[in-house]
Amino acid sequence: MSRLVRKPQLPDEHISDLERVLRSDLDGIAVPNTDPGDNYFVRLVKYVPGEVLAFFMLINAILDQAIKSGGGEATMAGIPVSMVATGAVITSCLLLTPMFCWYVREDGDAWIVNAIVSTIAFPFWAYLMGAVAFASHHDGDFAAILVLTFTAISGVISPRAAKPKAREEVVAVPKDGPRLVGALSG
Repeated sequence: MSRLVRKPQLPDEHISDLERVLRSDLDGIAVPNTDPGDNYFVRLVKYVPGEVLAFFMLINAILDQAIKSGGGEATMAGIPVSMVATGAVITSCLLLTPMFCWYVREDGDAWIVNAIVSTIAFPFWAYLMGAVAFASHHDGDFAAILVLTFTAISGVISPRAAKPKAREEVVAVPKDGPRLVGALSG
């Protein structure tokens, strides 16, 4: 199973009858070359940017500790912790989330759709986790409602089906051209 949402595969229109029989299931019913992709519930899970959120949780814990020990005027390298926290949310959301989706992609993954939905999801999840950047506006009940609503809606977003790749017929021809000697001497 891929970490990212899989694109559905359209049936191959050029599949031969012999290939249909070879790809049939045990009941003898011909199965076209299709893959339905990920269903609604699998997409719900895969759109959550879990790995980036885990990294962000560590950064957020450090920033939260800095605020607790230094008060509202706490700084890191002369920069207010609230600005560092906002920068961490923006960097994790706009840079790390799409970069992670690109990095873990495999053939058949809809990594661009996954990156877009996960990037939009990131602030909702960061807000739910109590990100320091949202500390002055945080409401746990509202955060839960936002995440549940966004997650339920995000599962509806399904990537377009991938068209089957055109198959190239490769015919092995000797360097000096085709030979009929072996075919006629039998």
